[in-house]
Amino acid sequence: MIETPRLRLRPWREADVTPFAAICADPVVMATLGPVMSLAETQALVERCMAMQARDGHCFWALERREDDRLIGWCGVIRGTVGPIEGRAEIGWRLASDCWGHGYASEAARATVDWVFAHLPDPDVWAITHAGNRRSRAVMERLGMAYRAGLDFDHPRLAADDPLLRHVTYALGREDWPVGAAEG
Repeated sequence: MIETPRLRLRPWREADVTPFAAICADPVVMATLGPVMSLAETQALVERCMAMQARDGHCFWALERREDDRLIGWCGVIRGTVGPIEGRAEIGWRLASDCWGHGYASEAARATVDWVFAHLPDPDVWAITHAGNRRSRAVMERLGMAYRAGLDFDHPRLAADDPLLRHVTYALGREDWPVGAAEG
């Protein structure tokens, strides 16, 4: 669906469930995202992504490294479902921990933003994460997204004592995104 010099963002396949389940079961990956997930929970998550793709034409797509066709996570866009981003174009990513620090998240996210502004009418792209998720916040800032301090919120699906409760919000306007920025 979308190719970058090193990556491929594509619709999900049944064969992706097992390798993605390994990513979602990694406590390092899930430390700022929520509890580790079982194979059945990951299967249900992938099925939700497939349903979003069929309904909306986009989702958090399977993220594959081109050099070896390895599934290394996901990246894409959905309709936000919580807090200040409900109904808005929400970009997100999740990568295998051994793939961190190679620029893959930023590369995939740039391609996703390009896709959003080329194919969706939204005036902006939004992202949320746990306030302490420094790695994701750094990707958001590399994209040129602006932190919206007034839109910090407690995630409604988390318990009041959950350490991941507090979330931050970032946004990037269409007017601030140069066409083809993913290639630069």
